[in-house]
Amino acid sequence: MAKETINQTNLEYIQNFCLLDDIFMTKCFEDDIPCVELVLRIILNKDDLQVTEAHTQDFLANLRNRSVRLDVLATDSTGKKYNIEIQRADKGAGEKRARYHSSLLDSKIMQKGSDFDDLPETYIIFITENDVMKKGLPLYRIERCNLDTNEIFNDGAHIIYVNGAYRDDTPLGWLMHDFSCKKADDMKYKTLADKVRFLKEDKKEVEIMSSVVDEILTRGQREGRKEGQREEKKEAARRMLSAGKYSLEEIINISGLSIDEVKQLQNEKSA
Repeated sequence: MAKETINQTNLEYIQNFCLLDDIFMTKCFEDDIPCVELVLRIILNKDDLQVTEAHTQDFLANLRNRSVRLDVLATDSTGKKYNIEIQRADKGAGEKRARYHSSLLDSKIMQKGSDFDDLPETYIIFITENDVMKKGLPLYRIERCNLDTNEIFNDGAHIIYVNGAYRDDTPLGWLMHDFSCKKADDMKYKTLADKVRFLKEDKKEVEIMSSVVDEILTRGQREGRKEGQREEKKEAARRMLSAGKYSLEEIINISGLSIDEVKQLQNEKSA
C-alpha cells in the first residue's frame, strides 16, 4: 500500500499524534536506545547515563491478579531498571498504580533463590499531560522515608512524576515542549525530531501507523456499539420499573442486566 492510498482520516490521525499519545510514543521508542537515553538523561539529570536495553509494550504477568503492559522498559549500564509511562488522563497516574507497577517490576526481576540485596534500583516514571500534583513543579520525586528520623529509606525503589504541562528554557522544559509537538520541525531535540519525522513521513512506517489507527477506530466502534446496546438494556429496565408490574427477577431476566445494575436504576428512580 502506498502512502497516497492510505485513508485520509488515518493520515490526519497520524499527523496529529504527539509523544504524549502512548501508542505513538511506544512506536517512537521501540528498541530505540538513543531516544530513551535522551529522555532518561534529562529527567534524571544524568548526562552520563547509558541505556543498554529499551523495549516497549513489555508485559508483566501476574497469574493470580491484574497484569500490566509497560509503555517502555529500559536498563542502563549499571543494571538499573526504568519504566516510563505516558498518561494523558490524570486518573491513569494514581499513586497506587505507581506502587503496583513498582511491585510487579520487582517480581519480574527477582529470580527464584536470588538474594534480596541483588534487587537493582528501579524507577517508575509517569510523564503526564497535566500537572497531576498541582504544585507547579517540573517534576516530583517520590521516595520512601523513615518518618521518625526524617531519613530516606534506601530500598532502591523510586517514583517520578513529570509535569508534561511545564514549560521553560531548561532541558526538561524543552523536552516537555517536544512531547506535545505534532510537527517534527517544531521540536527542539534532533534525536526525537528525526524519529518523529521518520514515523510520519516514511511510506512503510506510515502504513504501519495506519494499521494501528484502523485497529483503534475499529475497537472504538465496537466499544461504542456495546455501550449503545447496554443503554438500550437500561432503558428497557427503566420502563419495566416505571410500569410497576414486573418483579426484580423478571427485569433482570428480560433486560440482561445484573442485579446490581437493576438495583442502581431502581435507586435512581426513587431518588
